[in-house]
Amino acid sequence: MPAIARSTARLLATCDDQPGIVARASRFLFDRGANIIHSDQHSTDPEGGRFFLRQEFYMHGLEGMLDRIAEEFAREVADPFGMEWSLHPAWVRKKAALLVSKLDHGLMDLLWRSQRGELPMDVTMVISNHPDLADATRTFGVPFFHVPVDKDDKLTATRRMLELLDGNADLVVLARYMQIIHPEFVRAYANRIINIHHSFLPAFVGADPYRRAAERGVKLIGATAHYVTEELDEGPILEQDVIRVSHRQNVEDLKVLGRDIERQVLARAVKWHLEDRVLVDGNKTIVFV
Repeated sequence: MPAIARSTARLLATCDDQPGIVARASRFLFDRGANIIHSDQHSTDPEGGRFFLRQEFYMHGLEGMLDRIAEEFAREVADPFGMEWSLHPAWVRKKAALLVSKLDHGLMDLLWRSQRGELPMDVTMVISNHPDLADATRTFGVPFFHVPVDKDDKLTATRRMLELLDGNADLVVLARYMQIIHPEFVRAYANRIINIHHSFLPAFVGADPYRRAAERGVKLIGATAHYVTEELDEGPILEQDVIRVSHRQNVEDLKVLGRDIERQVLARAVKWHLEDRVLVDGNKTIVFV
């Protein structure tokens, strides 16, 4: 890992907009010899709005003083401004667990990108409610766990998955996991579960979306990556994209195109989360890219 990454951290902060936020945060880092590499900010309204800040900075020897820096920042900057904030060491790779059912395109893409170093994460496990993808997963050297889901007793499967994930996942990715996530699971990983959906939500929800899209003669198909909340498919959206189609594409063509765009949208959303580029604002996201 490059030396700069080993002494680099990312500061995320949200508070009511008011004068002096950037100046105070930047001065705090300057006084400690930090070099700000990237700085992004957004205000919903300069008068009475919410302010969002992301700063990535380098500081020699930061590994040994991160906790102290956090304590001092809380006292000198965050508390006076009433911030919700977090400080993330860039040299620590996040642990990710991937959940999947039978469709493999999202899973294989994430495993491949992780193996090639395109996604800065350690995939600790794959969990599925079907055994079909066990061999394909293990070719990447990743543990595979089959956790069946009883439609009349989903809580048992939920608690088994939470046992497996305990201490082993900073992020959970639903790579076409075709089960509704239990509220207990959602609460345990709030704003840390990313789902990929086969359309611009909420269009064509339910079964066989590409057949329904073909029957409607759509000219665009898309995909949406979002955080999972207790309200089905209503969580904060991270990324969306579309591709143009025409009457020349049949249902199978749409499925191929759809899988491709799902892979791309999911990979971008996961990457932005891993790089601490996302701030959640109610049911929306601020994504600094």
